[in-house]
Amino acid sequence: MRRLLALPVAAALLASAAPARPPRIVSINPCIDAVLVRIADPAQIAGISHYSQDPRATSIPLGVANRFRATSGTAEEVVALRPDVVLTGPHTEPATVAALKRLHIRLVQFTVPESVAESVVQVRDIAAATGHVERGVALAARITAAATPARATPLPALIWQSGGLVPGSGTLPDELLRRAGFRNMSAAYGLKKWDVLPLEYLIAQPPRVLLSVAAAEAGEDRLTAHPAVRRLARRITVAPYPARLMNCGGPTIIDAMARLKQVRRGFTA
Repeated sequence: MRRLLALPVAAALLASAAPARPPRIVSINPCIDAVLVRIADPAQIAGISHYSQDPRATSIPLGVANRFRATSGTAEEVVALRPDVVLTGPHTEPATVAALKRLHIRLVQFTVPESVAESVVQVRDIAAATGHVERGVALAARITAAATPARATPLPALIWQSGGLVPGSGTLPDELLRRAGFRNMSAAYGLKKWDVLPLEYLIAQPPRVLLSVAAAEAGEDRLTAHPAVRRLARRITVAPYPARLMNCGGPTIIDAMARLKQVRRGFTA
């Protein structure tokens, strides 16, 4: 009788000792994709956001993004991939949320980080959801190191997006500017968190550095090519700033800080 009981007990012990299978993950947010491809095993990633395969929206190399199945985040597409966990941002289609709940598929939603500290916490949380805590700790350490504040006199600067949209106080780009040795001029114009700066204001009170997204994407910024701006060439430097550095926090911070510090090193003051 004891031998008969020993077999199921031994099987149970072996099962408990065997490592758990890493969860199968679907991400429907491009910023989460940027973290996921750095910390999860490729075989774990069942799907990523279609935005990550769009050159205008991705925050990861297209060569990496194209290795994975992409979805638009609909309930049908996500469920068909049979994930254990679905990772998403704050805005998810109610039908997708309802379908996942009905099928008892775990859904983890993340906010949009507005600081380096929030980004570091989010990286660790995503890593925990994938079963790779140690990789999250390592990536978080790299982000923290990259965001080490520069020892430089703050130089007046502005990040200029299409249509004159600029990030202001309380945004992640604002913090990265400060850490790289710049002073965000957004507050000097009385702008809100995210606001549009009229060209007239820029001309009347130009920053020393204008980090132009259009200059990086199209080779020239139509607004900064305005004759009035060109006449300010001795007072303002236009530096290309890729759109992908604006889209996300997480590991994107590493590249964003590298670019900002590169621009800042071009000035002695």
